[in-house]
Amino acid sequence: MIKMVADIREYSSIVGQAVIDELFYLGDKLKGKIVQNINSTAVGGGVAEILSRMVPLLKQLGVDARWDVIKGNEKFFTITKKIHNALHGVDIPISLDELLYFQEVNRQNANEMDLCGDVMFIHDPQPIVLIERREAIGKKWAWRCHVDFTTPKEGVMAFLKSYIERYDCAVFSAPAFARKLSIPQALISPSIDPLSDKNKELPQETINSVLDQFGIDKMRPIVTQISRFDYLKDPIGVIEVYKRVKRHIDCQLVLAGGGATDDPEGAKVLEDVRNAAADDPDIHVLLLPPAKDIEINALQRASSVILQKSLKEGFGLTVAEGLWKAKPVIASAVGGIPLQIAHKYSGILTYSIDGTVHYLKQLLNEPEYAKKLGINGREHIKNNFLITRHIRDYLLLFLSLYHEDDIVGFNKA
Repeated sequence: MIKMVADIREYSSIVGQAVIDELFYLGDKLKGKIVQNINSTAVGGGVAEILSRMVPLLKQLGVDARWDVIKGNEKFFTITKKIHNALHGVDIPISLDELLYFQEVNRQNANEMDLCGDVMFIHDPQPIVLIERREAIGKKWAWRCHVDFTTPKEGVMAFLKSYIERYDCAVFSAPAFARKLSIPQALISPSIDPLSDKNKELPQETINSVLDQFGIDKMRPIVTQISRFDYLKDPIGVIEVYKRVKRHIDCQLVLAGGGATDDPEGAKVLEDVRNAAADDPDIHVLLLPPAKDIEINALQRASSVILQKSLKEGFGLTVAEGLWKAKPVIASAVGGIPLQIAHKYSGILTYSIDGTVHYLKQLLNEPEYAKKLGINGREHIKNNFLITRHIRDYLLLFLSLYHEDDIVGFNKA
């Protein structure tokens, strides 16, 4: 789902004109090349959100960027969710028949899709088998992994590795995810778009209107976690943290987010969260569709503290979103989150429910310290995790595929 985006030149007010000039220079070097992104969903989740912003901006730079989505039924996405969980270290059985079906659906997509890119940019495990078409059609192929690869189950990793190593390169979000591979690897962290509806400045009346809409009291502290309803985001653990803090500080909890069309577990997680919230009127469980970016923005801006208590995390864009709004963020020290937070400087990193409870009480009781963390966090996001940096990294990646002997920042592990 391509969204309306700002003119690329408007970002100069945030990152400087020299950055924009360089992007146009790099984009010009890719003229005549088609870059085809393929993932598993057009709606929901960080990958779709990034592509919806990035593809139009690449077009503005003169790059023929395209975005296609593979098709699959409930059975297929149940299998890919199992693969996703196994990559995050969950001990879940995946049968040979399931892997064969996963391959079959990929091959059906390969036969039906117009694989037209000079650069085929394949995102995450769901469409990974499309690389089988490389021998027939040629082209340059890059595989982009957005998930937490820290402790994958060996069997699933071996299965995917047999496909990964057929690509020209693999791209990961954090150094900890790099694997022992025979192909070059690149580190490219995700990003947020500071001019999107989810991240742009909002007038206070808009923020107040959203709080009124959801029955949230703006006079008492608001603790918020924005994320898909996914067990790996640990929303039940967030409720436990809130309940323990609530004994000492009169606060409210907002758990808000949506689902993804390739995640069949979402409805069950949401049900469990609502059951855990029970009848507490100060726990607001909000299922928001993808079009509610303004509402998410307002909820984050109204928050006293933002949480991201993930058990596993590819990167955690909601951390960057919260920090960009100069909010104090407490997040688990997993996946790509430590890239975004320097502990006690630009946010708080925690390892347990006890730690999260401790720091949440501290930040609610020490608003000046919380404010300082937020200010430092915003500056860190500005310098490292905005979409202009992300686009530059991708342009350099695509160009490097045509100059493999001069690849900079790549390595073979």
